[in-house]
Amino acid sequence: MLKWLVGAVLGLIGLVALLAGGAYFALNRPDVPYETLETSYGGPASRFADLPGGIRMHYRDQGDPNAPVLVLVHGFSASLHTWEPWVARLSDQYRVISVDLPGHGLTRAPAGYEASIEAFRDALHAFTVQHGLSRFAIAGNSMGGNVAWEYALAHPEQVEALILVDSSGWPETREGLAEDPPVFKLLRNPVLGPIMRDLDSTALTRQGLQAAFFDPALATDEMVRRYVDLSRAPGHRAILLQMTLGFRSRNYATPERLVPLSAVPTLIFTGDADRLVAPEHAQQFHDAIQGSQLVVFENTGHVPQEERADESAIAVHEFLYALIEGPALATAAQ
Repeated sequence: MLKWLVGAVLGLIGLVALLAGGAYFALNRPDVPYETLETSYGGPASRFADLPGGIRMHYRDQGDPNAPVLVLVHGFSASLHTWEPWVARLSDQYRVISVDLPGHGLTRAPAGYEASIEAFRDALHAFTVQHGLSRFAIAGNSMGGNVAWEYALAHPEQVEALILVDSSGWPETREGLAEDPPVFKLLRNPVLGPIMRDLDSTALTRQGLQAAFFDPALATDEMVRRYVDLSRAPGHRAILLQMTLGFRSRNYATPERLVPLSAVPTLIFTGDADRLVAPEHAQQFHDAIQGSQLVVFENTGHVPQEERADESAIAVHEFLYALIEGPALATAAQ
């Protein structure tokens, strides 16, 4: 009887493993060639820059080529598409340059690329040097905000102004990261993360995007499809997994580290309902960066550049106008 029971249990385990394996192969999704993705998610404004180290960076350079320059850096797993609402509203007054970081959007990274905030910062620096951008304002959302303030610390001579949009960079203090969407919890699991990397991520991506907005309906089918498709570019899933597994080991912000940024005019945004980066972190940036301005958008989530496009773009223009155009007009009037 015992032998029969053991055999039955082992048989059941084998059946479950077989079914799980079948489910894995059924849900496994291959890479999508860059050429296919460029046809779907490129556009007339899309350009590519070949950078040192084998990076082929996708970017868009739009607006008035003779106007002050605004560089835009997206967040984790996003792409330059997140900035299109600002491009539409600011390109009459500024030269607006948006980029895809390595492992994101349509930017190609070499095999074995070691992803980190510092690596992204250095890739962005190589891009700005190649394009002769000696002075500019830089804005970053979420992880892109972390890249932006690290850039301002490393290259203050280039940064005319800093705009942090629901920026990450402070140690997470929420109990057990309980508010995080399931997709981030799964990917951060060292066992499940590598398995989840290659599976159909549509449902989890939808949950993550819905969590990014105060109004979940803004996470449309088209947006979900774009995020999922671009994550399947060759090499992207490996880089995204690197970042999720290593997010606790980054070089975090501290009041002492951020002291030099008090010399950089800084505008800080947060949504009061941000479930991905706690709004308290925006207050921490504001407290650490002397002279900074803090704007809190009500009934807004993690991406005010999309959810509050008009209000956030107006705030950016007013901030930059006072810094860049205002003094020039005052001098001309004297």
